[in-house]
Amino acid sequence: MPVPVYQLAFRHLFTRMDPERAHHLVVAGLRWAHRCGAGVLLEKITAPDPALRTEALGLTFPSPFGLAAGFDKGAFSVLPLAALGFGHIEIGTVTAQAQPGNPAPRLVRLVKDRALINRMGFNNDGAGAARRRLERTAERITRLKRAGRHTPVVGVNIGKTKIVPLEGAVDDYLHSASTLAPVADYLVVNVSSPNTPGLRQLQDIEALRPLLRAVGDEADAAAGRHVPLLVKISPDLADADVDAVADLVTEMRLDGIIATNTTISRQGLRSPEDEVAAAGAGGLSGPVLSERSKEVLVRLRSRLPEHVTVISVGGVVSAEDVSERLRLGATLVQGYTAFVYEGPLWAHRINKGLKRIRRLTAV
Repeated sequence: MPVPVYQLAFRHLFTRMDPERAHHLVVAGLRWAHRCGAGVLLEKITAPDPALRTEALGLTFPSPFGLAAGFDKGAFSVLPLAALGFGHIEIGTVTAQAQPGNPAPRLVRLVKDRALINRMGFNNDGAGAARRRLERTAERITRLKRAGRHTPVVGVNIGKTKIVPLEGAVDDYLHSASTLAPVADYLVVNVSSPNTPGLRQLQDIEALRPLLRAVGDEADAAAGRHVPLLVKISPDLADADVDAVADLVTEMRLDGIIATNTTISRQGLRSPEDEVAAAGAGGLSGPVLSERSKEVLVRLRSRLPEHVTVISVGGVVSAEDVSERLRLGATLVQGYTAFVYEGPLWAHRINKGLKRIRRLTAV
């Protein structure tokens, strides 16, 4: 359960604030605390146990549990977030050009479902700005590693600039890939957000194949090394389309798939219909997405070669949830929405729970 202090703050402060404003307030507090040296003290409590180290994508992840893209869109807070215990931080979605995103309000809580609806629209200040921050972060990570401190794997999630037409999408992704691959531990092509018009059309195999091939070649050339490349897919794909993406990943020898993004479905919610309708359009995330996310995970794992990484995301709340995803075949697991409801020690509690579960199952 969330710690009582956070529960009180969430109930009496954050729920009375616009969710996006509350998000910025929390992030600002994390960054301020980190600058004041709290990160060193926090790490002593939250650093994942070495027993949780996970090998994937040719990298060592301190824990199989990480933070999904969307929370830190512009790489502002990688190390403050890592100090909370996340094994990896996926920043983004970043676009080639800076863009403001969709008009506010664009983030809505459905508290009864512990869910979020977002229509942010890839608001970010562009690939160049993100690269500069990631370069500084990489320098700090190098120093922290030398000191034996906890450091995260850093993934970068890229998407299409809204004003770029679909026929120009490949060039737009290539600009982001060439800019960001040199500072990414892995790269994710996001073709599944429901908040950029037409973007999900790129999940069609005939559009996806040349896009992934071009991005992979560009990323490796720009970085001077192989940059693990993954594609993030929607939970709203039909099963046959999930299979087709899995076959494409196998054919192209891609490094992995992230499953899944948010959904445009509103099925299974307990919140009143008028509240859901008032929330408007956007991608839904939270526990209501859990079953479909697991279905897609199982389907992918049964179809993909064992060495292909599958990162499962969608509806994860507890250590038991993470453990279940790993049992179902996920290589790594990500969360986001529950972070809003569970508070800053969420990742730490999940890591502690994973260690306990593994100890019990080993007996």
